[in-house]
Parts: sequence; C-alpha cells; structure tokens
Amino acid sequence: MAERESASRHILADGFWNNNVIFTQLLGMCPLLGVTTSVENAFWMGAATLLVLICSNLVVSLVRSMIPAAVRIPAYITIIAAFVTLVDMAMNAWLHDMYLVLGLFIPLIVVNCAILGRAEAFASKNSAGDSLLDALAVGSGFTFALLLLGGVRELFGRGELLGYPLLGNDYPDVLMFILPPGAFISLGLILAAINIINQRLENYRKQQAERAAQQAQIPAVEAG
Repeated sequence: MAERESASRHILADGFWNNNVIFTQLLGMCPLLGVTTSVENAFWMGAATLLVLICSNLVVSLVRSMIPAAVRIPAYITIIAAFVTLVDMAMNAWLHDMYLVLGLFIPLIVVNCAILGRAEAFASKNSAGDSLLDALAVGSGFTFALLLLGGVRELFGRGELLGYPLLGNDYPDVLMFILPPGAFISLGLILAAINIINQRLENYRKQQAERAAQQAQIPAVEAG
C-alpha cells in the first residue's frame, strides 16, 4: 500500500510540476501563446485539453495490447482525433461564444505533442488507473501553465482579471502583453521564476537530507 501511494504521488508530482509539459518540456506552445490573452480563454483551452488527455490516455491504456506496434502512432492519433472532435462539437453546441474565440486551437489539440507524447510514453505501457492519474496530473499542469500565463498577460495588459480592475480604472492598457511578443516575454519571466523556485526547493531538500544524516549519526556516536 505504501509503495502504491508513493508511486501515485510520484506520478502526480511529475506530471503537474517536476516534468510539466510547459515549464520543463516546452511542449504545446501553440495554444499557450495563442489563446492566453485572458484567464477565461486559458481556462477553457486547458479544460478542453485536459478532457481529451484523460479520455485518450484511458482508451489507449485499455486497448494497448490490441494495437499492432507498427501502427500504434496512427492508432493513437485516431483515438485522440475522435475525442477532439467530440469536444469541438460540444463546445460549438454549448459554449459557442468561447468556441468562436478559441477557433482553430480546439481542432489543433489533435497535434498537441503533449497528448500524443503521454499516449506513447505512458498510457501504452501502464495500467488504466495509472494512465488516468497521469492524464489528470499532466492536464492539470498544462491548464495551470495556461492560467498563469493568461493571468499575467491579462493583468499587465489590461490591469484586470476576469473583468475586475485590480490595478485601478486609470491603468493604461499595455498592448505589448496582449500581442504575441508579450506572450514570449511573460513566459520567459514565468520560467525564470519557476527555475528560482525549483532551485530553492532543491536546496531545501539537500538541507533536510543533511540534517537527517547528522541526526542519524548522533545515536551511533553516543552508542560508541
């Protein structure tokens, strides 16, 4: 049981943070830079990607033994495309305004390297439960990255979040953050902050390990 819990925590931490598809692998950059002009756009793009990732990972894991190795990539793409089509049609029917905003970025989920990569690298080699957990972690990490970048661009570009002016009504719109160059600048700043956080976490873990080693040596010295 303890080993299972440890493995589950590793899958969650790896997918959401340690090996985040945006912050670490820099995959899925097209929707990241194209739709993150606001938090709302980022949320729905992330939600659509998360849903496709969960469904495709689960199905690939369940049918992996029935797919010949020679055609596994076309088969994975077909599975992903089927779920992307369902999500695209559902958004067109029930979230039509957002569907018009996101435009071609919804069908382009089919060629998102993050989704195909998880199908090939994880779902095709692991159980349905682990594949579902991996999809939740990776999809949530991807959505978090979209929301973070969308929040930065909306806040500094318009001085507001979700329509609420946080920097005052007199804040001048900074068009640079809304345009593509602002997306690259914002992403660069976020990646720098992420690297600083990771470095500090690594230093903290080393300090904790050193303290644990020192505390383990004290009883041995006293016994001697």
